[in-house]
Amino acid sequence: MPNTVSTRPVKGQTPKLLVRLAAALALSTAVALPIAAPVLMASTPATAGLPGMDFSELAARVSPAVVNVATTQAVEQASADMPDLPSGTPFDEFFKEFRNRPGAPQGGNPRKESALGSGFIVDPSGVIVTNNHVVGKATDIKITLADGRTLPATLVGTDDKTDLAVLKVDAGGPLPFVNFAAADEIKVGMPVMAVGNPFGLGGTVTAGIVSARGRDIQSGPFDDYIQTDAAINKGNSGGPLFDMAGNVIGVNTAIFSPNGGSVGVGFAIPASLAEPIVAAIRDHGSVERGFLGVQIQPVTPDIAESLGLTEPSGALVADVSNDTPAQAAGIQSGDVVVRLGDKPVKDFKDLTRLVAGVRPGTSVDLRVIRDGTEQTISVKVGTAPGQEQAAAEPDDHEAAGGFGLALGPITPEARAGLELPSDLSGALVMTVEPGSAADEKGLRAGDVILKVAGKTVATPADAKRLLTEAKQAGKPVLLQISREGNVRFVAVAPKLA
Repeated sequence: MPNTVSTRPVKGQTPKLLVRLAAALALSTAVALPIAAPVLMASTPATAGLPGMDFSELAARVSPAVVNVATTQAVEQASADMPDLPSGTPFDEFFKEFRNRPGAPQGGNPRKESALGSGFIVDPSGVIVTNNHVVGKATDIKITLADGRTLPATLVGTDDKTDLAVLKVDAGGPLPFVNFAAADEIKVGMPVMAVGNPFGLGGTVTAGIVSARGRDIQSGPFDDYIQTDAAINKGNSGGPLFDMAGNVIGVNTAIFSPNGGSVGVGFAIPASLAEPIVAAIRDHGSVERGFLGVQIQPVTPDIAESLGLTEPSGALVADVSNDTPAQAAGIQSGDVVVRLGDKPVKDFKDLTRLVAGVRPGTSVDLRVIRDGTEQTISVKVGTAPGQEQAAAEPDDHEAAGGFGLALGPITPEARAGLELPSDLSGALVMTVEPGSAADEKGLRAGDVILKVAGKTVATPADAKRLLTEAKQAGKPVLLQISREGNVRFVAVAPKLA
């Protein structure tokens, strides 16, 4: 769905990598680092500190609430006769088939692996926040407090969509703790301090500034990261990022790195996102998210112009699923959502986050723009479920001049080949001319055009007529297309001769 982001490579040139920060160590292998041989990184963080600023008082005050997290998990041991390849390699399926043959050598006993991360105490009773990727698959979790005590921890719950987890320890008495900061306290350029367990070294303090807000690193539908140049490394996962008042503004989670070490581009889950998730896990053991039942996409400048909007903002409803709260409320494909309750929807991901934060069963007002007019629609939010090549060209295809499209009907052969629903109708895109307007907007063979400029398309001739009218008008036209079961809008401007 356009509003749910699948994990994909992070934008940028290789060899830049998005690195999760848990430091994994194989317990079956002992590794000794010579004391006199320091580990040298390939590059140095841009900000090694803030000249003239003294973080000593702050570090002394908050560090007692920061803990080291050590986990153990069982990993299937491959046979010595077989390569232990990571899944997803070109040879993965071959070796899987080979291992399943009768008489093929089988794996040995499971081996144990450990992961080292960080966490911080948010309640004196021993409630600890860390990352899901540190503890989510652990069979054993131990916490080392700042005073040196090591305690067993219980996993209260996790949320893989935000990569957060909550642990609980019994220390026999109250523990030092820290609080989350308010969202409006986090500003670009403000000084920050990270505390954690990099490379398993133990309590370590680094400093920098907030480099950016609202970063989308393509890790999930709730990406809204704080970027910082405070040095964070493997093992810092789950550790806190503090403001100068000692409040937690973020949970350190990932870095961009060509070498696995800090180069001054780190990412933290903001307190505004983390705090309610932590509260839900602590109180209920899991997170229950609100659900509308719509597919949404960004409002680009071209789409805004084609809809007559004054600015490219909001969330464009590409499709409304059947038997959902959105359908029951009367939300329609083509609506642009600009506000939920008293909160504005500037970017389409704002709507995803805002709806997720609404308690299921609650009624909220959506402010939408439909046919150029704003209106308010009341929706009773539901519960998020489960926690979602064209056939041969027919002879009667239509060419859409100025757009670079050849269109044809949905024949039985095309419907079967593309696995299209039996009730889907429209104009099938047969070919897309390289370098054409349609090609530049990402249209491809196999797409089905459902609407042109808000008008339903039943045949290729319908689509051609409407596209010709749009070409004569000389401005972008909004197409609603179906691709692999997902519906979205694309604004295409014709290339005039």
